[in-house]
Amino acid sequence: MKGSSGLPPFTMNYDGVDYAGVDEVGRGPLAGDVVAAAVILDPERPIEGLRDSKKLSHTRREQLAALIMERALCWSVARASVAEIDQINILQASLLAMKRAVVALTPQPGFVLVDGNRLPQWSYAAQAVVKGDDRVGAIAAASILAKVQRDQELVELDAIYPGYGFANHKGYPTAAHLKALRDLGVTPIHRRSFSPVKNLLAQAMSE
Repeated sequence: MKGSSGLPPFTMNYDGVDYAGVDEVGRGPLAGDVVAAAVILDPERPIEGLRDSKKLSHTRREQLAALIMERALCWSVARASVAEIDQINILQASLLAMKRAVVALTPQPGFVLVDGNRLPQWSYAAQAVVKGDDRVGAIAAASILAKVQRDQELVELDAIYPGYGFANHKGYPTAAHLKALRDLGVTPIHRRSFSPVKNLLAQAMSE
């Protein structure tokens, strides 16, 4: 039987070990931090409907986020800043944010399941799970918390930097966002290492 990702559901046998799921949100946007979350679910308090946050409506994500924060054994949200993204690149910043999220868990997990195909540099026993946000409940829960947190932050940044449409596109390189960048210029929350922003800055320097 295949899961909604088209892959077989992920199964694991770590009896008696509290395991965490961790995921990040925000690798593709041109602006804002990359945000990660880590979750240890409580098997005694199951949550129905966990899946990849991108496949859920805004309303359903908000509902599930509230349930996760209420019912999980523990959860945490962490980030890597725009400055860190520009300094160490988006992949390394994403791994750093995930590491910070797991380190912040209390209690600490005995095992960590990480969405994707790369593991952060850490001492945890861990396994990467491709498309894990649609195969592992704890990873799905982490993806939901991270996305709800990051989306809310971009709504708040929309008020600070009006005209860019952050509340709508959440920093992703939509046509409207790219036009706003050309018309209004680069803000402090834009990732200068990303090509559209880097090219605009280079063009401005040459004029």
